[in-house]
Amino acid sequence: MKILFVGAEAVPYISTGGLGDVLGSLPQALAKKKGMDVRVVLPLYKKTKEKFANQLVFVDKTTVSLAWRNQYCGIYKVENDGVTYYFIDNEYYFNRDTIYGEFDDAERFAFFGKAVLDIMPVIDFYPDIMHTNDWQSAMSVIYLKRKYYLQPYYRDIKTIYTIHNIDYQGIFSMAILGDIFGLDSFGDRETVEYNGCINLTKGAIVCTDKISTVSQRYADEIKTEFYSSGLHYVLNLYSNKLTGIVNGIDTTYYNPKNDDVIAKKYTSKNMAGKAECKRALQEMCGLEQNPDIPVVSMISRLASHKGFDLVQFILPEMLNMNIQFVLLGTGEHEIEEYFKTIQYRYPDKIKVFLEFNKDLSKKIYAGSDIFLMPSKSEPCGLAQMICSAYGTIPVVRETGGLYDTIHGYNKFNGEGNGFTFANYNAHEMKDAVGRAVELFDDKEKWKLLCKKAMETDFSWSASAEKYIALYNELAEEY
Repeated sequence: MKILFVGAEAVPYISTGGLGDVLGSLPQALAKKKGMDVRVVLPLYKKTKEKFANQLVFVDKTTVSLAWRNQYCGIYKVENDGVTYYFIDNEYYFNRDTIYGEFDDAERFAFFGKAVLDIMPVIDFYPDIMHTNDWQSAMSVIYLKRKYYLQPYYRDIKTIYTIHNIDYQGIFSMAILGDIFGLDSFGDRETVEYNGCINLTKGAIVCTDKISTVSQRYADEIKTEFYSSGLHYVLNLYSNKLTGIVNGIDTTYYNPKNDDVIAKKYTSKNMAGKAECKRALQEMCGLEQNPDIPVVSMISRLASHKGFDLVQFILPEMLNMNIQFVLLGTGEHEIEEYFKTIQYRYPDKIKVFLEFNKDLSKKIYAGSDIFLMPSKSEPCGLAQMICSAYGTIPVVRETGGLYDTIHGYNKFNGEGNGFTFANYNAHEMKDAVGRAVELFDDKEKWKLLCKKAMETDFSWSASAEKYIALYNELAEEY
């Protein structure tokens, strides 16, 4: 089966978050399965070109027509672990210091979406499934179904559109429908129009054969007004297309058995090294090096929907549980200022790192005892899976992928792999942390829970099988 992934970012070439992690890991997991020819198309950004210049191989060039424009399109490729990555080159659109947030993002990603289709005859690859991801790739689905679908070779391509975060929809003024996107004001307008604007996610939902999102719980949640950012009407109308498949993590990169970054390596069968990782973290943070004081950590973008209003409300009370608290992240100025202040008030209990640092994040994952994720909304979440791989027990709110991956510990039979709370409430969160701290004092039960967390299968292999089943279902239906 031939699969073509389309997206705006992929590790290691360019990444700003979860989308890049998925497109860096899922294609490679699929490529390991028998009979799968997996390829990925990305824009060739300035940073990618600078960092990977020695690996990029020029394939060919073509011209992409976008409304009244005729734009150069260079094609480069890299072979990586069984996957071919193609890069769309156009310096006018992509030779910039940032990858998103430009004034002409509509035009940039319309060009990208059309280029994906126009390079297919050049590279001689027409996929069975075109798997698109988030609004930046939405136009490839829309153009395929509205402009290319009746052409030979294109008519048999089936599509999946994956929503990684419904909050980002690709909304633009209707005034650029023809001039930028080259769409007409009749059937095309009806496809993409929502609330008087162009909404690329809405257009992709209408046009695609299947819609997926990054957890089953989130697939259910985004059909409700609270979680949908206004698209619940459309998602309910097309709910027969919608499914949820939880993301995985790179269990080679996030593995304390072979992690050279952490203080000492360890496994689920011999966790002695984790104690040294904790001591090293406490030392680095200037906290008391005491194995009997639980270290509670958070690694997150500092944004309100990540639950930081709950943490701010209750953190001084939580410190009475005799815990230490470590935070890593950057984000909203008001939240950063709060944590600067609270660290000043409790220097012997709290350490705050206002930065983005992957190596430091691994040291915190390995050195902590408890990991807190009280999100208001979380499509999938990776941190709860990563901390589990390091034997750090997650405390999460029951939403999105947190609900699907972390199951509350049952003190009577020992089932579960973490601690959960249902309502978006600060005292419920404090209670869940309290239950974790209480179990931490029972060293034998805590050790068993850590072992169970480490041995939970969060690999991409399991998720890849579910995607293959979805691809086969799509092929059989149409």
